[in-house]
Amino acid sequence: MKCPYCGFAEDRVVDSRESKEADSIRRRRECERCNKRFTTYERIDEIPYMVVKKDGRREKFDRHKVLDGLMHACLKRPVGSLKLEQIVDETEAFVVDSAERERSTSEVGELIMSRLKAIDTVAYIRFASVYRDFKDVSEFKAELEELLSSKKTGFDIRDLKKRKQER
Repeated sequence: MKCPYCGFAEDRVVDSRESKEADSIRRRRECERCNKRFTTYERIDEIPYMVVKKDGRREKFDRHKVLDGLMHACLKRPVGSLKLEQIVDETEAFVVDSAERERSTSEVGELIMSRLKAIDTVAYIRFASVYRDFKDVSEFKAELEELLSSKKTGFDIRDLKKRKQER
């Protein structure tokens, strides 16, 4: 906090009091250089974090909505709730770290899909089918083919057993 009188950045708090409405804290400060006192008020950051939808609308970021989507994608899949919470936490941190306090839903969706792809490919395909709004089977097939080509190795029963053991 800079002193309003001399601009010095060092001060000490002399007194702190909560406001009557309990929505801010009043602090009495004293400048370390000029010894003049001044008052500051601290308030909770009330500007919400936003996501920008594909059609340009802005909406408050809702971690419960992200978790619901992940839970639907991972229904009857061997993905633990801790993994889902971790993805939601990473997604929220991604939105909160934005300098403009907002991120596009495409950025958020791509982040979630990259995390799901590493954990469970079936859950990834389920999430991608809703997120990317596949219009027909050919779009779904193209996504599957891309997923299979990125693996570069064919299906091997040993890989399946190894994955089950890791979980």
